[in-house]
Amino acid sequence: MTSALIWFRRDLRLADNPALTAALESHDRVVPVYIHAADEESPWVPGAASRWWLHHSLKALDADLCKRGSQLRIACGPTLQTLQRLVKESAATAVYWNRLYEPTITARDKQIKQSLIDTGIDARSFKANLLFEPWEIRSGQERPYRVFTPFWRKARSQLQVRPPLPAPDTLDSPGNDQGLSVDDLELLPSIGWDSQFHDVWKPGEGGASEAFEDFIESGLPEYASDRDRPDRQGTSRLSAHLHFGEISPMQIAWALEERVQQAGDSARTAGAESFLREIGWREFSQHLLFNFPHMPERNLNPRFDEFHWAAEDRAAIRRWQQGRTGIPIIDAGMRELWATGTLHNRVRMLAASFLTKNLRQHWHHGQRWFWDTLVDADLANNAQGWQWTAGCGVDASPYFRIFNPVTQGEKFDPLGNYVRRWVAELDTVSTALIHHPWTDPDVLQATGYPAPMVDLSASRTTALQAYQDLPKADET
Repeated sequence: MTSALIWFRRDLRLADNPALTAALESHDRVVPVYIHAADEESPWVPGAASRWWLHHSLKALDADLCKRGSQLRIACGPTLQTLQRLVKESAATAVYWNRLYEPTITARDKQIKQSLIDTGIDARSFKANLLFEPWEIRSGQERPYRVFTPFWRKARSQLQVRPPLPAPDTLDSPGNDQGLSVDDLELLPSIGWDSQFHDVWKPGEGGASEAFEDFIESGLPEYASDRDRPDRQGTSRLSAHLHFGEISPMQIAWALEERVQQAGDSARTAGAESFLREIGWREFSQHLLFNFPHMPERNLNPRFDEFHWAAEDRAAIRRWQQGRTGIPIIDAGMRELWATGTLHNRVRMLAASFLTKNLRQHWHHGQRWFWDTLVDADLANNAQGWQWTAGCGVDASPYFRIFNPVTQGEKFDPLGNYVRRWVAELDTVSTALIHHPWTDPDVLQATGYPAPMVDLSASRTTALQAYQDLPKADET
């Protein structure tokens, strides 16, 4: 009887798991393991909201394994030494895992693979969490793409959708478990700031499947038009499930193709293509991070190395974090983030624009706050998103595009329902004033809501002047 370890990381699912499928095809017995070694991801150790999700996702995975006669063996790092110990204890001849692409993790995994091979262990890794490896899509000059549209055009033309791999019906017991419990990892907060998370999220493969099925049935037909509306349930809410690998992009692509073929209506087709394009943005972020590993720390557009950010203003940053800027749509988003671990993508852009342009605070401040507070905090997506909005990325919103949160609120939250949900002080304010209550001083006095911390027009002018002072150069 041959044994293999299946090393789970951010692929916390049993269906469409290439490493698990390959291990089961080649070995009589598979031992599922999870090794907690967050310090090995430094300087980007997962934040508090991510740890909350990880706790519940590991619980769900272990429950799914137990239903099939197995269980998750949990240990703490260092990873290489722990794998070597588990190999010895289980008499395994192979270790299987699915690839991750963050620079620190990639370097570590290469070392782990070579060390295992050097000791006679068959070490194999697989593509599981992307449609394309970050090195697969190249320009005509065999260079990485720096602009999304041509990247996605080529990727879309090369995409070959396949049926998802099935989850195993049964698994052999991994033997006597001498490992840790999920609770031993102490991932949950000691102070109950996560009280509303449980009402919003259901981590785990089952939760991912339910969320996707709900989206397919009710959200997909209107997705192309509703995805920018924070006052509606127009998005999939799958980003955290994708980040932790509770559902794969291939499962999504296959289901979208099936539903479009079955339904055949134009709205569902448009929604499916629009949503698949958003999956493409996720792929592009990973493509950029792999090919430009300095992306989380440095501007992808080197012109911005000379940009004159305002002096760090901790009080202003704190007001932004707490949703006390005096700009309703910004405050609604930041309060939603704190309460639920997420905020609508349109509002993410508005909040990021306000911080980096109206306040002219460095994008690193926002990147770090989102990293700690988002349940879907992803190194590639987070860095790419902040650089896009700040204007310093390779395929960025131009710096001179400064979102006006008032007109954006009026356009995408026209009745003010999103603002009223999250900014309780403004619950009774009229629709005419909901996005600019400061224009009636009596409203501020009656509600206690703060006046805007900056003048939107004046701060826009100041930001544009700072942009004009940048050295003129080719942005690529």
